[in-house]
Amino acid sequence: MGGAHRRGGPQVAVRTEEVAAESVVPAAPKGGRDRYFDALRAFALVRVITYHTFEWPWLGLVFPSMGVMFALAGSLMARSLERPALRVIRGRLRRLLIPLWVFALVIGTAMLLHGWLPGPDVLYWVLPVGDPPGNAWGEQAWAVLWYLRTYLWFVLLSPVLLRAFRLAPLPVLALSLVPPVVLETVGRVPDGRLGSALSDLSVFLFCWLLGFAHRDGVLDRMRPALVVTVAPALLAAGAWWAFHHRVDGSYDLDDIPLAQALWSAGFVLLLLRFRPDFSGLARHRAADRIVKVFNARAVTIYLWHEVALMASVPLIDLMWNVPAFERDLPLGSMWFQFTIAWVLIAAAVALFGWVEDMAAKRGPRLLP
Repeated sequence: MGGAHRRGGPQVAVRTEEVAAESVVPAAPKGGRDRYFDALRAFALVRVITYHTFEWPWLGLVFPSMGVMFALAGSLMARSLERPALRVIRGRLRRLLIPLWVFALVIGTAMLLHGWLPGPDVLYWVLPVGDPPGNAWGEQAWAVLWYLRTYLWFVLLSPVLLRAFRLAPLPVLALSLVPPVVLETVGRVPDGRLGSALSDLSVFLFCWLLGFAHRDGVLDRMRPALVVTVAPALLAAGAWWAFHHRVDGSYDLDDIPLAQALWSAGFVLLLLRFRPDFSGLARHRAADRIVKVFNARAVTIYLWHEVALMASVPLIDLMWNVPAFERDLPLGSMWFQFTIAWVLIAAAVALFGWVEDMAAKRGPRLLP
């Protein structure tokens, strides 16, 4: 699934799976912020970074962050398309591309210093309709861009997808699961950038359309009995496929596209249909503040978290040269690396987070 799902660093577990999405979450039905969606996005980002640190395969079953993020973005897109489509797409591209260009400037310069010789496909760094190129030294950093590529295509296709969905919501939802089934059982995923794009679009199309269904109230009109019948069936099918089509002995959903599609579909269907009341989050000021920062800096956190994991390795290596650190700190623990990575992510938010404000045509702030 996608063009890059393998690890590039010597110590840091890097498999590209998931996440950040748009920094502004879908509004609640009455115009306020949907705190449940805010919390889901923040949790998804934490789960992504946890996965990329420890590479536990079972995390995809516990919480399929990628499917959740595409569903949230799909709901927001459906709401936004109440305005003229061209203006909406232009705004989405601006919010996506400006942070990407800053990231490209930094990572591209670093790769050039490490022997990268870019070719004509360097233009994919400008408009990532295909996976941007890079060298092995920076692979861990740029591999995460498959998500931005997939998100970009969904944004471009959304005016057509939303029109088709509103003509026949439930049939279109059901048919959206056909492409990943066909590609994995009957057809063959093409090689190269085209195959990567088609594979990821097919895997997460159902979740994107579930976002439409949430925004249009289709999910709320579905009978609970139908949902609790369909969702477990999708989950069971996804789990069965994952455990019977392991890759190198692993049932990691990130490496098994059809299992990812089915499991994410069932999981997200339950999350969006049976939504708990998160309005009380505002009473917990610290937690509410953390959730808000995560949402307002989601693109920055997603783009730079692998760089933080990369940088944590040489930083910890330096700590071994300090006798007090070697004696008193758990330098060999992955949990320690996880902690250092979060410190570096916070630094990245301080250094580059303001770019998201500029991209959204807001005044730049150190923290939102």
